Amino acid sequence: MTITNDIKYIGVNDHSIDLFEGQYAVPNGMAYNSYVILDDKVAVMDTVDQNYGSQWLENIRLTLADRKPDYLVVHHMEPDHSANIANFLAAYPEATVVSSAKAFTMMGQFFGTDYADRRIVVGEGDTLCLGKHTLTFVTAPMVHWPEVIVSYDSCDKVLFSADGFGKFGALDVEEDWACEARRYYIGIVGKYGMPVQALLKKAAGLDIAIICPLHGPVLTENLGYYLNLYDIWSSYGVESEGVVIAYTSVYGHTKEAVKLLEEKLLEAGCPKVVVNDLARCDMAEAVEDAFRYGKLVLATTTYNTDVFPFMKTFLHHLTERGFQNRTVGIMENGTWAPTAARVIRKELENSKNITFTETTVRILSALNSDSRAQVEALAKELCADS
Repeated sequence: MTITNDIKYIGVNDHSIDLFEGQYAVPNGMAYNSYVILDDKVAVMDTVDQNYGSQWLENIRLTLADRKPDYLVVHHMEPDHSANIANFLAAYPEATVVSSAKAFTMMGQFFGTDYADRRIVVGEGDTLCLGKHTLTFVTAPMVHWPEVIVSYDSCDKVLFSADGFGKFGALDVEEDWACEARRYYIGIVGKYGMPVQALLKKAAGLDIAIICPLHGPVLTENLGYYLNLYDIWSSYGVESEGVVIAYTSVYGHTKEAVKLLEEKLLEAGCPKVVVNDLARCDMAEAVEDAFRYGKLVLATTTYNTDVFPFMKTFLHHLTERGFQNRTVGIMENGTWAPTAARVIRKELENSKNITFTETTVRILSALNSDSRAQVEALAKELCADS
């Protein structure tokens, strides 16, 4: 793949993987992106997953023909991008590694050497001249590891963005960018909104025409769309108006209440209602929905004076990713001592800018006239400003 006259794509597609990072379902595989800049000096940008080293090295050989790389630039040390550093340096013993100080420390941990005899350590504002192309390095700590750097090529106006602007899915599969980029961002980077905001502010000062991430497609058009979504996600803003209902149900009574709430929300004019059965849905998708929409209803049974385990897991995923700036409604069910509402409020007590609805639905075993009226009141409250 040709990015510009001098920048070529040399990454690989992985259709063997089922779970990315051991937890995220990737039915359309993953792309491990790597690039090469051909100038007076040749720079290879990052490596690929350990299972694709041979293919990647062959891609380099075919792209360079009779030339040899001068530099390997390492933006991020996570193994899906760095696993073939040692293999690359064995194949090209005259090449120099360019990366951050923390990255070289990690290389020592991964490979038993920090390549002190063949490295260039770069930090904020440092440059690497390849000829007409000059790379300027920008530090991006905790986006989403502490060693991360990104680089900007002023000649072709290309930002090499590390894991930023990445998505799930191989490059030979057509699919909507935002859906899988959102799930990727919230699942993997979501905790680090402030560092992402800091990086976006740095990027705002650059004239960017192309974004080359380490996962997902190269972005060449309508960059404002992608930048705006990243700004929303990293500031924990509301991307779409609507209500997400996340629920657990043991004998079907809580599910019945959820169905009633969904019906009443739609009758009241709610623009979008998304329902997730936490015992059966993709948990990462449910978490993505909670961060996408502005209002969330948590409906669950009381379980061992706590909440049902799938709800407990869901709440943990929310809070560890900095869930905030949302309206939350609660529906609790219990036969003799309902405690779910109290537990949920406790779980969210350290989350910023959470507004709980005035109405809390309390179901005693099964819906009755009182709890049905509470469901209707909750629907009206959630849709009051729709």
